[in-house]
Amino acid sequence: MRDHVYWVYILANRRNGTLHVGMTNDLVRRVFEHKQDLVAGFTEQYHVHRLVHFETFDDVGVAIQREKNLKHWVRRWKIELIEKENPQWLDRYDEIAM
Repeated sequence: MRDHVYWVYILANRRNGTLHVGMTNDLVRRVFEHKQDLVAGFTEQYHVHRLVHFETFDDVGVAIQREKNLKHWVRRWKIELIEKENPQWLDRYDEIAM
């Protein structure tokens, strides 16, 4: 049986800028799609392409619930979560794409 990994992630267009929370089973592919504007909608419209936070889960239900929870968090909490591990708001895509 194959192990599955699910990712909850936050994208930003710049430090303290527009945020997007998402969930996927292939973080490299999904962030690439956002960066290339292959995903029509919010991230394309607001140029939200910088991967600033991600978390891994091995249970899809837990990942979905975490995504829903983060989407309902107030903005300040999301910023605190990002800055806890990524205070410079660096694009972490290169870390995962290797």
